[in-house]
Amino acid sequence: MEIKEFIERFAEIFDDVDVATLTPQTEFHNLDEWSSLSALGLIAMTDEEFDVELKGEEIRSARTINDLFTLILSKV
Repeated sequence: MEIKEFIERFAEIFDDVDVATLTPQTEFHNLDEWSSLSALGLIAMTDEEFDVELKGEEIRSARTINDLFTLILSKV
């Protein structure tokens, strides 16, 4: 999977985030819609799509979408 496809799947977690506004450098914690429910959605998505288990601490330590992508790839 490439980062572009990951960003598209990441955007699906949210109701009102336009995928066109997201880049690998987007600091996802700063998104208006980011919440604990978004984090749960991210955990579910990575489990389904990648068979990777993310922990809350790992998500909190990531800053950008690219950080998340790199973290997931390191666990595949």
